[in-house]
Amino acid sequence: MRLMTCTAIAAAMILSLPGCKQQESAAGNEAASTEAAGSLAALNGTWKTDRESVKFEQKPDEYLLKDGSYSCNTCIPPLTTPADGQFHPVKDRPYYDSISVKVVDDKTVEFHRKKGDKEVSSNVLTVAADGNTATAKFHDATLTPAVDGQSTLKRVGPAPAGAHAISGQWAPEKVNEYSEEALSATYKVEGNKVSWSGQGQSYTAEIGGPAVPITGDIGGTTVQVTQDGGALKETYTRDGKVVNEAVSTVSADGKSMTWVSTDPRDGSKVTGTANKTN
Repeated sequence: MRLMTCTAIAAAMILSLPGCKQQESAAGNEAASTEAAGSLAALNGTWKTDRESVKFEQKPDEYLLKDGSYSCNTCIPPLTTPADGQFHPVKDRPYYDSISVKVVDDKTVEFHRKKGDKEVSSNVLTVAADGNTATAKFHDATLTPAVDGQSTLKRVGPAPAGAHAISGQWAPEKVNEYSEEALSATYKVEGNKVSWSGQGQSYTAEIGGPAVPITGDIGGTTVQVTQDGGALKETYTRDGKVVNEAVSTVSADGKSMTWVSTDPRDGSKVTGTANKTN
């Protein structure tokens, strides 16, 4: 889970720049971008997400661990792999290419992921004694420095008969822990360009211009920035498909920011607030 991937994690989804503006001449785009930069200047500075403010709106995640096999029907794309504690190759995953699923006991399962020979992330999912809540501890080494944290899940669908306790439908409820240094990111608006940096990643993009690669992102993500009213909109793509849209809006007093992150592939949304630290 990332609370701030290239903007703020999540800050994402929905609106797009009207086609007529996208097709303006270079001179016309420059004028529009300069105007946008002026109104986006309030973004300048470092922002820290308030972990307590993070809220989730999405369909439940659905897992099944039974008869030595694990599947995640709501993963994008869906995933099925042996649950034998060994690494097995997987396709179409931008941040890892093999996964290990190990049953620790009747309530706990460990997940480890590699990209090439390097382990890049891991999770430990533990279901409470009553079976209705679970904690997910995670380690994400795709970022620099690596991020550690813990979240709470709430059961919203029962486990099938004979399946492991993690099976069924779960909804994310709360982010309990998250590496403090990974909650902050910095924006700099100069002329018609926006620069962003955080968690060992960065980009500089022209407002209303083409998508640019995100330096330090091992998944090959690109970002395009536009103005949405007085807000900044960041549209993230991989392999030509939009995977996230983030809209960040600074408050009138310039001291806080609200962000909305949406994944158009499944309609999931994460919202939160960030406070300006300098």
